[in-house]
Amino acid sequence: MKLRIKKEELKSGISIAERIASRSISLPILKNISVKAEKDLINISATDLEIGVEWWGSAKTDKTGELVVPSSILSGFINLLPDAEIELTSNKEDLNINCSNYNTQIKGFNPEEFPIIPEVAEKESVLVDIQYLCKSLSCVVDIPTFSTTRPEISGILFKFDKNILKIVATDSYRLGEKTIKLNSSVKNPFFFILPQKSAKEIISIFGETEGDIRIVFGANQVLFELLMTNIKHPKIRLISRQIEGDYPNYEEIIPKKNQITAILERSDLLNQIKAAGLFSGKSGEVIFKIEPTKNKIEIVSQNPEAGEYNSTLLGKITGKKETISFNYRYLVDGILSIKTSEVLFEINSSSEPGVLKPTKGIDFLYIIKWYRENLFLLLASI
Repeated sequence: MKLRIKKEELKSGISIAERIASRSISLPILKNISVKAEKDLINISATDLEIGVEWWGSAKTDKTGELVVPSSILSGFINLLPDAEIELTSNKEDLNINCSNYNTQIKGFNPEEFPIIPEVAEKESVLVDIQYLCKSLSCVVDIPTFSTTRPEISGILFKFDKNILKIVATDSYRLGEKTIKLNSSVKNPFFFILPQKSAKEIISIFGETEGDIRIVFGANQVLFELLMTNIKHPKIRLISRQIEGDYPNYEEIIPKKNQITAILERSDLLNQIKAAGLFSGKSGEVIFKIEPTKNKIEIVSQNPEAGEYNSTLLGKITGKKETISFNYRYLVDGILSIKTSEVLFEINSSSEPGVLKPTKGIDFLYIIKWYRENLFLLLASI
């Protein structure tokens, strides 16, 4: 193997691959990354056996080949090099690096010991704007929590139907749904459950890029592929396993009608809930006393050790008088995912879920169960 590449180009690829390189004790080979010299390209890849990532960059290739080297050592050394052209050559299983007056050799491993990143047998694929996808994922990615009893809700649901993609997540206490309108339609309805870790890596790896990402559906895996801008060749490919199982029919718990609607100023609502949270103690309970005739909501919390909190929030409120309590942390998370200056808060009764929505558009909704129960009781029966 022999190639030359600009430092920043190489650094970009290594930084993506080392995110996936595992610290596995049982399989030390996963701590490494694969470096391949291809025709006019360099390929850098890594896997933790659940996620695989491949990156390609432009290079001047004199001789093709492959090496497997420790990701931490390679990354640390490349970061210290000057902004100049770097020459990479192989010496059996070792990697020689020459740049300006720097010259080093990194001990490598047999490439045949490195796990193969599988190809996804394509059932169907669809293009999605990468920026929109990452921003949409950001609205729900922190919601799931790991569950051994119901692994399907540990991940994020991608549900495709015609030209609509719905991204859904729940932890049984709250649920977020983000809707994306696609430029083209899928032939048949399709869904998969993506592990939370994979979703976070998608945001981190693709979040600063532009263009369309191709999502390829497979039987047990899913591929997210970004092409190069100058040639039709992959730039970044992320392959993830899918979580097996059927996602609960969450649409059954979305209230069809609401007896109380409140349009509230987002920043004021957020600040008052955060303030109430300071006095809610370990329970996190914040009480809402809704008075539609006065267009106000009284927000109350108390803690014997910290004191009491009481404030009034004004807004456009219709419906009946009601008192209901929520976990303030879940409310804050939902409000932060809404970007409009006003928030639509819909409630039926003190024993039914509340719904947060943006006042403009219907592309996001956030359901939160009242404080003393959780959505799991409903989801478990669906």
